[in-house]
Amino acid sequence: MLVINNKKIVVTGGAGFIGSNIVYNIYQNNEVTVIDDLSTGNLENIVDLIENESIRLIKGSVTDLKLLHDSFSDVDYVLHQAAIPSVPRSIKNPITTNKANIDGTLNVLVAARDCSVEKVVYASSSSVYGDTPTLPKVETMCPSPLSPYAITKLCGEQYCKIFHEVYGLRTTSLRYFNVYGPRQNPMSEYAAVIPKFIFSTTKGRPIEIYGDGEQTRDFTFIEDVINANLLSCISKKSDGKALNIAGGKRISINDLANKIMKMVGREVQVVYKERREGDVKDSLADISLARDFIDYTPKYSLDEGLKETIHYFKEIY
Repeated sequence: MLVINNKKIVVTGGAGFIGSNIVYNIYQNNEVTVIDDLSTGNLENIVDLIENESIRLIKGSVTDLKLLHDSFSDVDYVLHQAAIPSVPRSIKNPITTNKANIDGTLNVLVAARDCSVEKVVYASSSSVYGDTPTLPKVETMCPSPLSPYAITKLCGEQYCKIFHEVYGLRTTSLRYFNVYGPRQNPMSEYAAVIPKFIFSTTKGRPIEIYGDGEQTRDFTFIEDVINANLLSCISKKSDGKALNIAGGKRISINDLANKIMKMVGREVQVVYKERREGDVKDSLADISLARDFIDYTPKYSLDEGLKETIHYFKEIY
């Protein structure tokens, strides 16, 4: 994994799953500030770093432009992970999602421009592709978002592109595909499938699958996502671009459930529930552009990533 040294870095949403993992990777060699309003992030993810004064936490929202202006002074990189990160939640409350994800992203870009930040790396999502049948998903495809969440991520990408073209602010948008790993919350109503499956299996509880389970996903281990963020910071070839960040392989949800049960060493009941609105049928990324523009290659297979994630959840729970 790439190592960045002696930089001032702001991680928005740094108490969340992806953000906190990034913070743990970079804090020893850089001056790191976390901005998080803790509405979806978990302070426990970074509490030891705060107590040891290894990082600075600013409890606040990316919807607060003045706070961002004050926080971005002399900053080299902003890794913008802050968002309300849920398709079902966005369907229930699109206005709140819009405010955090679109207004918040615009504020981050304005503050970064005004403070002469070297680069903003934006956390986008594979959800921008929607349910288009063509596989693998390629960045040149026409987006077809199916939820308010997906629309907000696509809008954020466009803002990043425009701020690069109009204002010269260096930006890269990373379209994450189904990220999983340590520090992911398995108990939220909106939890992702892998932590939910691992938690249920280790506790001997039924696994719940929405739909028939034949939908497929391209899963990405958190360490590969961290590396993609760092590679994007130093890559000028990726400026203004949106790139797929994924494992590059897919697996059905049924096969995933069976794999997790086998790796945990416990078989549990599988309960099928009605398909959720906004869920896509199949997901698989073409990662050629990421390889070309930021030298990204996933280092973890699904089995390797699951092994580390299962070990983490057994230790915690």
